[in-house]
Amino acid sequence: MSKVYIFLADGFEEIEGLTCVDLLRRAGIDITMVSITENVEITGARGIKVLADTTISADISDGDMLILPGGMPGTTNLKNCEAVKNAINAYNEAGKYLAAICAAPTVFGEMGLLRGKKATCYPGLEAGLIDAMLPGEDKKVIVDDKFITSRGLGTAIEFALKLIEILIDTKKADEITKSIVY
Repeated sequence: MSKVYIFLADGFEEIEGLTCVDLLRRAGIDITMVSITENVEITGARGIKVLADTTISADISDGDMLILPGGMPGTTNLKNCEAVKNAINAYNEAGKYLAAICAAPTVFGEMGLLRGKKATCYPGLEAGLIDAMLPGEDKKVIVDDKFITSRGLGTAIEFALKLIEILIDTKKADEITKSIVY
């Protein structure tokens, strides 16, 4: 079974984060919500309070994928957290999957991880995808090697389904698609 961690920072986009958690759990994937502080209560961009499963001080090295939801100031909080950047670097060096949606792909871009990779993000934030190849606005979800990026709240279901396809297979993603009437 795949093991996934999703970072939650105050100001994260609730739909993006919780859609991933919900759909991956429906698919039977072990996904853990990680607060990027020592407080398990996180407040999303729309004021919705969420209780994370664990905090950034936990050992998350055993995962197959890290997910970063966007939102503001959530993405800024992710960028300012050294423990988040250390985890991203460790996963990248280990060849593990790194996924981000909305503004959050700019975290990877500003870390220099998207050089020569195809990527997308929230419209207008493309400058943060430093040295990435931008394939166009029609691409809602882009997979390039171990990086999965997506455009925003409106692409959250498609993004989560792509993660399921990558972590399990197309059959499971299709099963979840049908179960949620997507």
